[in-house]
Amino acid sequence: MDLIKLFAVFFLIVATLKLKKPLYVSILTGIAGTSLLYGVGFIQTVQIMGISSVSPITITLILAFYSITFLQRMLEKREKLILAEKALCGIFNSRRVNAMLAPFIIGLLPSAGAVIIACPIVDNAGGESIRQADHTFITSYYRHISEAFLPTYSSILLALQLSGVDMSAFVLLMLPMALILFILGYYMYVKKIPVETGLPNSTNKKDDVKNLVLSIWPILLAIIGILAIKIQVHVAVAIVIVLNFITGKFSWKEIQPMFFSAFEKKLIFNTIVIMMFKDVLTYTGVIDRLPENFAGLPVPPVIIFALVFLVGTIVAGTQAIIALGIPLAFAAIPGGGLPLMVLLMSMTYIAMQVSPTHICLAIVTEEFKTSYIELVKRTVPVMALFLLVLSGYSFVLYMFL
Repeated sequence: MDLIKLFAVFFLIVATLKLKKPLYVSILTGIAGTSLLYGVGFIQTVQIMGISSVSPITITLILAFYSITFLQRMLEKREKLILAEKALCGIFNSRRVNAMLAPFIIGLLPSAGAVIIACPIVDNAGGESIRQADHTFITSYYRHISEAFLPTYSSILLALQLSGVDMSAFVLLMLPMALILFILGYYMYVKKIPVETGLPNSTNKKDDVKNLVLSIWPILLAIIGILAIKIQVHVAVAIVIVLNFITGKFSWKEIQPMFFSAFEKKLIFNTIVIMMFKDVLTYTGVIDRLPENFAGLPVPPVIIFALVFLVGTIVAGTQAIIALGIPLAFAAIPGGGLPLMVLLMSMTYIAMQVSPTHICLAIVTEEFKTSYIELVKRTVPVMALFLLVLSGYSFVLYMFL
């Protein structure tokens, strides 16, 4: 019954989106459906939503989005993103490389708001040669490749800690999968973009590299602060904003409008509503019961847990399913080790690229004015091919490790 109810909830969300309603309306519909189907009282639901809206996690997310958007405004004001695009053109002289590398590099910043910075670069690279929904897919897809395996993300760090798997070995074994993702995205969508930038080949690659560093140093410095010094995203970005204010010689008149323009009302409201939905689902206990629901299936445990991670991540996101599922999976499959870790983390990656609870999808579709449905239509075929390759790769790892 849990699986039927979950299907009904997500049918409500997708159906509401199909009616061209805003994301927050669709998620609120999902909250209402969850409350009715799981018998959560109206008062209890409202209480959960109220607590969720002011929870430390929600507030931290909002602060991260705001600070990232503020930094983007500063970079745009000094045309740093244009400089980065020109530097990439000088180094590679390829619009296709710009479209892939810009979101990937910016995706090293472990914050959902970081995808906003990549949007205009991909938009310029793709131009009118591809549809707007293709711009959306390319930006979202390449921005998230690093999230599948790099221990710059809290979900990966949590999974490594809970499983006891060696970090370096895991990253090494995930590199082929990251390469496969680059290749699949290239041949299915990026290849539609013309290579030519219309610019002559650069005669000074050293200056191009220098300009690239000068244009993205705020992002690189923020990443160093987050990863090396373990500063929270919004704190690290705030420090970078101050430094950028000084080095960029901004005036108060230039900065003042950014305090208001960086406050993206729709983005922040979508974030709050998505966090509410996650907490209401968690309250029902359905996440805890997922392994039990899959246990009756006549398939091996490794496939059961792969399905648990796929469905569980779509429902509640990576953090929740990793916290619950990793200890269960490694207890049920004692010899799983690295192959199991590669499989499960890849399944969470696949799930997050189509989950309506994924904050980044809400951000990137809003930036490009594209519907969630159009993004998923482009994502599913690529993820299906990736799943086929992953199945073979996981089998090989199980055979030889």
